[in-house]
Amino acid sequence: MTQKAVDRLGVIQQVVNRQLRQSEAARQLGLSVRQIKRLVARFRVEGPSGLVSRRLGRRPGNALSDAVRQEVLGLVRARYPDFAPTPAWEKLAFHHAHKLSVETLRRWMIAEGLWKPGPARIHPRRPRRPCRGERVQIDGSPHDWFEDRGPRCTLIVFIDDATGALLVRRFAPAETTQADMETLRGYLAQHGRPVALYSDKHSIFRVNHPDREGALTPFTRALRTLDIEPIHANTPQAKGRVERANQTLQDRLVKELRLAGISNIDAANAFLPDFVRDYNQRFAAAPQNPTDAHRPVLHDAQALDLIFSLHAHRKLSKNLTVQYKNREYQLTGQGKGYRLRGAQVTLCEAFDGTVTLLYKGQALSHRILAEGEPPIPLDDEKSIHASVDRARALQLNRPAHKPAPDHPWRRAVTLHRHLPPETPKGTFQNWVDNLVQLQARCPFPVRAIQIDGGSEFKGAFEEACQAAGIALYVLPPKRPQRNGGGGAGQRHLALRVLRR
Repeated sequence: MTQKAVDRLGVIQQVVNRQLRQSEAARQLGLSVRQIKRLVARFRVEGPSGLVSRRLGRRPGNALSDAVRQEVLGLVRARYPDFAPTPAWEKLAFHHAHKLSVETLRRWMIAEGLWKPGPARIHPRRPRRPCRGERVQIDGSPHDWFEDRGPRCTLIVFIDDATGALLVRRFAPAETTQADMETLRGYLAQHGRPVALYSDKHSIFRVNHPDREGALTPFTRALRTLDIEPIHANTPQAKGRVERANQTLQDRLVKELRLAGISNIDAANAFLPDFVRDYNQRFAAAPQNPTDAHRPVLHDAQALDLIFSLHAHRKLSKNLTVQYKNREYQLTGQGKGYRLRGAQVTLCEAFDGTVTLLYKGQALSHRILAEGEPPIPLDDEKSIHASVDRARALQLNRPAHKPAPDHPWRRAVTLHRHLPPETPKGTFQNWVDNLVQLQARCPFPVRAIQIDGGSEFKGAFEEACQAAGIALYVLPPKRPQRNGGGGAGQRHLALRVLRR
């Protein structure tokens, strides 16, 4: 006997015992007086069992047949084994024309062990912002998006807090400052400037060292320049809207990429617009206030190039040179340049390696005076996997050859030229002649020469090296010990030839 029949039994017994009027019993049970009379008559003849519904245990007339159930579950096992009930129901309705409810499919999948319900949510939701563009949540989702068909990568997601709509999304090898800046620039071109950007406390967005409290990362400095307020969440649950969106994308998007046969980042980025359009139609909500809080971008393309770059501050030397990442830059076209000696300049390094020198907002013309090996870039827990994959690919493409520790290309060759006592030391023509003899005597092509910063190596000597395709590496001031054998003797002038 069901609970409904037990409740009816108590009320009908009161009616039979004349403790309750039939009209009051009809009101309590939500039935008509005629139905109460039928139940009383059945109770007097059959007893309590007469109150049990005659339809109990019978198959409904609109129930789906066992053949349909087996066909549907067969499709789920064969084509959608790891789909949740709702995505599986969508595919069954769109591709296979099966008309059944989501809850029916959910019950079938749970009964067959194809789906296990998740735990209940324990964190309360924060109320949405009223206007679109007031608060945009940003996060990177590293995941095996292509499963075993392609490399592991990261999906960078910008989601609107007011509507829950995906505003910008982009696949990248890893979540880095470059990837986040390029994604933000695409967001600005499409939507404009939001009021605030809500992120976690990753080192891309916040300096976490206690001794550098208040320092800005390159990404946060760009936000400040664009008048976008950066907000950092204390916990992942605080930015739960973008975390839940990432969880949904890791379920739905992975399966859509599999069905589309996509296995690389470029094809996935081309596939995303159609997927996001469908996603927003399904899950995005209407904002409480129809006003769009996005603001127009005030900077032109050239200014945005400088904003979305890596900045470093350096002090100009007396020779109007600065050093940055093993390169020495020399200002040009400044005349005597007395006003710029000791000035603080900003070096803006674009992600393609282009460097711009700024002084009081104006670009300074310059040239590369000396160039060394670039420093090894730093990695964090989000970019280390991409760096390892890149190194592994390079190593697999290299020939299996192990050079000896004293292989000639590992050594630097120093050639000395002893000048007669009457020869003037340090003239342009002397060093041009030395360069010609060096090229003739060297058993290998001269590609680079290491010199000090003396004036005899400028002008004609520099032009001769440039014409011969020889790179010059200039030592920092007051560092003659780095020239090795070149500075050992007073009467022995030396060039240190770097062999690669």
